[in-house]
Amino acid sequence: MTARPLRLEALTGLRGLAAWLVVFYHIRLSLTALLPGPVIAVLAKGYLAVDLFFMLSGFVLWLTYGERLARCDAAAIGNFWWRRIARIWPLHAAVLTGFIALSVLLALTGRDRSGYPFAELPLHIVLIQNWGFTSALAWNHPAWSISTEMAAYLLFPLIALLGRRTLGPAALTASLGLLLTALFVLYAALGHVSLGDAITTLGLPRCLIEFTAGTLAARLWLHWRALPSAQRIGHVCGIAAGVTCAAGLWFALPETGWVPLTLLLVLLAMALAEGRIAGWLASGPIHWLGEVSYSTYLCHFGLFIVFKLVLVGADLQLGIWQLALFTATLVVVSGTAHALIELPAQRALNALQPRLGRGAALSR
Repeated sequence: MTARPLRLEALTGLRGLAAWLVVFYHIRLSLTALLPGPVIAVLAKGYLAVDLFFMLSGFVLWLTYGERLARCDAAAIGNFWWRRIARIWPLHAAVLTGFIALSVLLALTGRDRSGYPFAELPLHIVLIQNWGFTSALAWNHPAWSISTEMAAYLLFPLIALLGRRTLGPAALTASLGLLLTALFVLYAALGHVSLGDAITTLGLPRCLIEFTAGTLAARLWLHWRALPSAQRIGHVCGIAAGVTCAAGLWFALPETGWVPLTLLLVLLAMALAEGRIAGWLASGPIHWLGEVSYSTYLCHFGLFIVFKLVLVGADLQLGIWQLALFTATLVVVSGTAHALIELPAQRALNALQPRLGRGAALSR
């Protein structure tokens, strides 16, 4: 891609909103005195934003790298892996360092630090903690999904190679149906109906299946984007997403059977959209939230732990001013971490890559 049209820029804003759904999911139990029960119940489903992240990642990476990696060029594959690590690892390492400092502080002050097992720390450092090696989330909990994304990145060249055959919309739609059915069957076979269940064992296949679904959705978008009926197709996807969501809620279906499909349809609807909603997501504060969403996602969990230790009482409930202060602090921390850690480290590591391997020009 040489340019990112409005429809794809809108996905950045969508990612920003999804990141804040995860934030409110993690702080919801400290909002029960402030918000009504139905709102808390909605926030309790905020973990589903992670499924959108997985699909978005596969979608965007296919458009950026899929064609080149399908050629099975070793230099292009090495370049892709290097740039992905440069993208996700430096901020992860910085945040993990903060958790290590917090763990030491808790130990020195006699507080519980059982959630920070040093024996598992090497797994977290190299981002393989959620590959079936641990039985519970630890350290920076949201990083479990970054761990599974790392696995998706390692497998992406193979996904691209297998996907180099040209398929029409019907075949791609059928493939998506099979993938999402496989996800439902996997969870059902193990007795689970929620995508948030058994993260340490099912988080990895959940990510890989949804990431791959995102790559197939990108291939559908490439078929549809230039059609005169592209916007109409987007509207149909949006309506289908609403109908699927309504049916899932009305009939109390297992979320594994309808949520991934709903999110996939939302992704396609937004990628094909033009007009006010796309413009709103693609510009201004919402788009900025998407730009810093990785920092928001990685930083919010530890920041809230510290916030509670310093400013929240024994009941762990936030008042309106405390919620406003935490929200504002997270916005500032997200922007600062993005500007001073995430981007500079990414640029520095990418600048080193040409010296370590050929094919750097393929990354442009």
